Amino acid sequence: MRSAVAKICMLLVTAIMWAGPLFAQGDAAWLFGGHTKYQYLHTWIDSDSALHPISGDSLQDHYLEARFKARARRGRWDLDTHTQLVTMHSDTLEKFAGTSLLVFPAADVINDARRWFDLTHEIVHDGDTATVVRLDRASIAYTGDKTVLRFGRQAISWGTGLLFTPMDIFNPFDPAAVDKEYKAGDDMLYGQYLQDNGNDVQAVAVVRRDPVSGDVEQDQSSVAVKYHGFSGSHEYDLLLAEHYSQTVLGLGLSTDFAGAVWRGDLVWTDTPAGTVFSTVAGCSYSGVLAGHNWTGFLEYFYNGYGQTDGDDDPASLAANPELLQRLLRGELFNLGRHYLGASVTLELTPLVNITPNLFVNIEDPSALAQVVVSWDWRENFLLTSALNVPLGPNGSEYGGIELEQAGQYASTGASLFAQLAWYF
Repeated sequence: MRSAVAKICMLLVTAIMWAGPLFAQGDAAWLFGGHTKYQYLHTWIDSDSALHPISGDSLQDHYLEARFKARARRGRWDLDTHTQLVTMHSDTLEKFAGTSLLVFPAADVINDARRWFDLTHEIVHDGDTATVVRLDRASIAYTGDKTVLRFGRQAISWGTGLLFTPMDIFNPFDPAAVDKEYKAGDDMLYGQYLQDNGNDVQAVAVVRRDPVSGDVEQDQSSVAVKYHGFSGSHEYDLLLAEHYSQTVLGLGLSTDFAGAVWRGDLVWTDTPAGTVFSTVAGCSYSGVLAGHNWTGFLEYFYNGYGQTDGDDDPASLAANPELLQRLLRGELFNLGRHYLGASVTLELTPLVNITPNLFVNIEDPSALAQVVVSWDWRENFLLTSALNVPLGPNGSEYGGIELEQAGQYASTGASLFAQLAWYF
């Protein structure tokens, strides 16, 4: 534990020293804050599931995260650091880590194997218990009249999709994730230029390592430029990127029509297997129902990397390396091609919201039904719970994909998620 604390202290001191004397002056403004979050996930396993002999009737996962934020500003310069302490006590970690990426994608401990800088220290990783301390943000920025330059560990989000985000190629969220407050940071150089007409250009260079050799490699890194513009009441995005040595082009559009917001992204990728198109299109609307505010949206997602025949068995997936690579990197979370996503948030009271979500694989067919309840319990405390119910037959994505043994399916039952967050 001492070595871990010493390493983080050294990293923080290095970050401050790296920024130079800019923030050591008396007129530098410092801001501090953060949160702690406790999560509990209970997943039931059906008795006829191939997972049951390993998992038993259920899996229980406990997850505690503390995030400490420090930000300094002096003139046009900013220094931003987020230190994380993450600890978990997890049946899933003990029984399934490294065994099946598709069944339990979160059954592992966060690390910096691919990132340029190793800012994560593993304190404990033993069976069902793991604790790490890390820097999830560590960047210095300069803000001019029209220009922003930022270097270090940071996060960006691109694209118009609300559930499915094919244009967001840097650490996108799982569509079914309940907590989407912070996405994991990457080590990058970021720049933005704001034009007089309100349009802007953003550019990033993300440097990564080969997770096997540990060497910085160009074919593991990314360079991207995105132009965001306005045309009347319409907005558009143009994306050009080289991502893991593959050319990516993107077009995003959003507009208001008939009281709703309509949006969509089209992404084209030149892969060794040929050209791949992915797209998301949807609309969102808000109103008042029986005196309660509500917002909702519907999205269609075409996953160009998905299985064309709907077969999700290991042999079929192995024949689709472009899909598997993106699943492994956490860029995709869906196996099929055609999806519908729907979400409605109803404000029961000013402090309580209920959000039913539905994710449908149209071809299987199978689905994941989710109900999220958020309660602003008291000042600086937020309680969130969610019930997830997979629907579909054996052999389908949400009903349970087939394993190597014929007639064996990795099916799970419902799961219950609960999180208590305290902000300071």
